[in-house]
Amino acid sequence: MKKHIIDITPTSKESVRKRRVAAYARVSCGKDAMLHSLAAQIDYYRDFIQNNSDWDFAGVYADEAKTGTKEDREQFQRLLADCRAGAIDMVVTKSISRFARNTVTLLETVRELKALGVEVWFEEQNIYTLSADGEMVLTLLASFAQAKSLSCSDNCKWRIRKGFEMGRSNSCTMLGYRLVDGVFSLVPEEAEIVRRIFDLYLSGLGTQKICKILNEDGIPTRLGREWHPSTIRTILENEKYAGDLLLQKTFRLDHLSKKQMVNTGQLPQFYVEDDHEAIISPTVFDMVQAELEKRKRGGSRYSGVSIFSNKIKCADCGGWFGSKVWHSTDKYRRVIYRCNNKYKDKKCGTPHVTEEEVKAAFLSAYNKLVSEKEEIVANAETIRETLCRTDALEEEKRRLENDMAVLAGMVQSAIDENARIAQDQGEYQERYNRLVERYNTTKAQYDEVARAITEKEAQNKRLAGFIKILKAHDGIIAEFDERLWSSMVDFVTVGRNKEMAVTFRDGTEITA
Repeated sequence: MKKHIIDITPTSKESVRKRRVAAYARVSCGKDAMLHSLAAQIDYYRDFIQNNSDWDFAGVYADEAKTGTKEDREQFQRLLADCRAGAIDMVVTKSISRFARNTVTLLETVRELKALGVEVWFEEQNIYTLSADGEMVLTLLASFAQAKSLSCSDNCKWRIRKGFEMGRSNSCTMLGYRLVDGVFSLVPEEAEIVRRIFDLYLSGLGTQKICKILNEDGIPTRLGREWHPSTIRTILENEKYAGDLLLQKTFRLDHLSKKQMVNTGQLPQFYVEDDHEAIISPTVFDMVQAELEKRKRGGSRYSGVSIFSNKIKCADCGGWFGSKVWHSTDKYRRVIYRCNNKYKDKKCGTPHVTEEEVKAAFLSAYNKLVSEKEEIVANAETIRETLCRTDALEEEKRRLENDMAVLAGMVQSAIDENARIAQDQGEYQERYNRLVERYNTTKAQYDEVARAITEKEAQNKRLAGFIKILKAHDGIIAEFDERLWSSMVDFVTVGRNKEMAVTFRDGTEITA
């Protein structure tokens, strides 16, 4: 009987699964027109994907105000994460430049998605990355996109730097101002916060204490965040609050990394005086800069508790005075300052002083200083003359060193010659000895002057801001001024008989 074999393998009836398709959109800045463009892109791709019967809508990923050269785009990274999780089969985007302007980033991303089986369709160029020639065409077009990005970057730089040359700023993100039609426009309510910060700092408070006060009062930063010491310091150092502009403080390293660098001479800088309405007077601003420098030099000595903290010194033991409260619970309560070593092992006989006595001493010393202002200004001119003398000595020293090198070679050559030129050798040696003696004398003079110049240069640096403050307050003062105290006084020394010597920032000491 003939066998009859029948194939009864069950046939597969798998239903064709729809492709899960997502879209990616991006605009590079946050302007209203761009954001409108982004909203239009999102609506377009949502309708486009949903109207395709072979596709399932997997969402639209959209980045606002993000450059295509960066990889840290939030929605772009979320798209990649969903692709890696197997939630997306295909990505639709308008063009190569929308996806990435960096050729390396683009190709690495496309290759990773290709390995995951995820296709990318660039609608404008009609490129499918899973096709045979997709990557080759993509590489060429991506290079053009990156070159276009470089061209756009160069054009923007040229526009911004031309603006700097003309004294125009290109942006304003600071508290107290808004840039309106290229002009800094003052915001009154924010300006009051800025003035308060400057006043608190000149009253003796530190940046940490100022932060605490502003945060406790519920006052936010320009971006609505909490205050930090670095933010306070940035405000205190910003010349724009005095009505001036320093342009091109920083620059971008390149158009791909967008790394911001401090301009230390790589590019030109421009300083514009009296550019806009000032929030802080130039005098107050200069006083704050002087105080910033003083606290920086003072190191751990400065505490910032009050304007008198660590500024009263004991003439007996060299220690610092601290504040003490007398009658703290009754109507006779008052604050006095006493040497911290008064009742320690290292006792001293210096008496306590009150704030009123310290204020009176400063008032007397400052008014005497004002009367001697012309002498201080003349001192600055003497420093400049001494600096010129130093340059002349430097030139003399270099000349003598060259002569010594030449003669030293001649002496050595004479030693190696035969007896016929022994007489010349003695002559060379005598000339050499005379020159060495002259050089040593000149070098000793130079070293002495150089030490003096170093001290004068340091004094000149202190005098620069000091004289500016003196000129701004041209006259005798009748009342104690906290700002003048904080910006001009280094410390006050108290003696055994309560005599007080005020040492100013320029090193001048006046006994009150």
